[in-house]
Order: sequence, then structure tokens, then C-alpha cells
Amino acid sequence: MDNRAEVREFLMTRRARVSPEAAGLPAGANRRVEGLRRSEVAALAGVSVEYYAKLERGAIAGASAAVLDALADALQLDDAERAHLLDLARAADGIPTSGRARRRGSGRPAPLRPSLQWALSSITDGVAFVRDPRQNLLATNALGRAFYSPVIGDGGRTPNLARFQFLDPAARDFYPEWDLFAHMCVGVMRAEAGRDPHDTALQELVGELSTRSEVFRRLWAEHDVRRHGAGTKHFRHPVVGELTLAYEELAITAEPGNVLLVYTAEPGSPSAEGLALLASWAATQESERPSISAADA
Repeated sequence: MDNRAEVREFLMTRRARVSPEAAGLPAGANRRVEGLRRSEVAALAGVSVEYYAKLERGAIAGASAAVLDALADALQLDDAERAHLLDLARAADGIPTSGRARRRGSGRPAPLRPSLQWALSSITDGVAFVRDPRQNLLATNALGRAFYSPVIGDGGRTPNLARFQFLDPAARDFYPEWDLFAHMCVGVMRAEAGRDPHDTALQELVGELSTRSEVFRRLWAEHDVRRHGAGTKHFRHPVVGELTLAYEELAITAEPGNVLLVYTAEPGSPSAEGLALLASWAATQESERPSISAADA
């Protein structure tokens, strides 16, 4: 991805989002720009108009931490946006993302370590899965396979949460709050693109989704970023119906960029009963699957 273009579009969209009133400035009359003027951002950040204009043209290489921090304050960036600005600056300076190997070639997911699959399988009361920066669903526990059965499908291709979100009509049933999930998905992907601009497989996924989904293309152009972290999501599963689940995202330090996510339900809640029913259904499906005898092998 073009780092200078990314910086330019990010700063311009953030500047347009901040009103003079929100920045403590008089609105005045005959304003020709949406949000703040460049001169106003420069004044708030304590830099010259010429230097801010240079930054907004994408020439962010060499910007000091103090300048970036002041710029983040002036543009009222949240934590995820601040981190994204720093990632863009690091990329411009040629500083690799800490702990991550540069990704080239096919971008095929690496084989899962057995110990990681054992760790997933040990989680029995919640949905647990590993996701990579490209939204590939790399591995799940047993309950996760049942939960994400609409995403996994026949298993012919590595399931991808972004492709499911934007290209599969079943996603609108699985995600009752589809618009919210779409914003979250794109925000996470945009943050990942800033962290690793050399990830060609991620670039190819963005290109594919931009070509095939007008909604993705529009959301990508907004340059919003977000962290996943923790929260609550609502789902409508085809087997057990409505589920409200809390989620926690945990970084896998042995595999920088990959994360472990765990979805759980409040004990005693209808959603907890739904997960238990789903686990029972999954066990039944597994027991009914034909076994392969030595003669068949």
C-alpha cells in the first residue's frame, strides 16, 4: 500500500471530522472546508502551517514522537487512531512492526502448532478460535467449529471472516447487527494494514473485497481504525438462535499478529443455555460422522 497516500487520507479524514466548536475555536462564517482548516490543526499542534501541510501530503517520515503526539491531540484521536498514526510513521521511517516477519508470496497460513490446538481444545464452555491479521479463521475448538459452521461451510477453503461478512448473504442472518460488524471488520483490517503495509496477502484481500463489495469499498475509504480487544456481540445462530456473548482478544506472543479470541456467555443466562445446546448438537454431529475403518483407509 502507498504509505504517503495512507497518511494523507487518514489525516484529511480525521481533520474533517473535528468541528471548530469541538476544538474550542470560533466557527466563523464562510468556511469552505468540513471540519478544521490546516492552519487550525497546525496551531493546535504547535507546528507551522507549512510543516503540517507537508505531513498531510504524506511526508511523515522523520516526524518526532512529540510532534505525532501533539498532532493526535489536535485531531482528537482515540487510542486506536493514535496507534495507527504511529504505525504509519514507523512504516514511513522503514521501521518493521515489532516481532513480525515481513509477509510476501502466497500468504498461505502456516501450519498450526499442536500445542496451540491442544490449548484451544481445552476450552470447552466457550467458543475459542485463532484469527490471523487477514481475518483467516485458522483454528477453533469443538464449540467454535459448531458456532462458526456458517462461516466454515464445507471446509474447502480456509474460512475468512471478512469474505463471509461482505460476500456471503448468510452473514446478514448470522450477524443481526450487520452494519456494526461491517464497521468493526474494516476498522480492524485498516489497523492491520497500517501495522504491516508489506502484507501482500492482506492487500490482495482488500482489493478483492473492494471489487466485489460496494459497502466494503465505502467503509475502507473512510479510513476508520479500531482495536478489537473486548466487548459484547450479538449473533443469530441457525441451530440455537439468538446469542449474546462477551469476547476477549488475547495476543499470541509466539505468533506475532495472530490472536486468540474467546466468546463466553453470562452464567445462567439464556445465551449460556444456547451455548450448552450448541455443544450438545456438535457432539451429536460428531458421533454421527462415519468413521474410517482400516479397510477403508
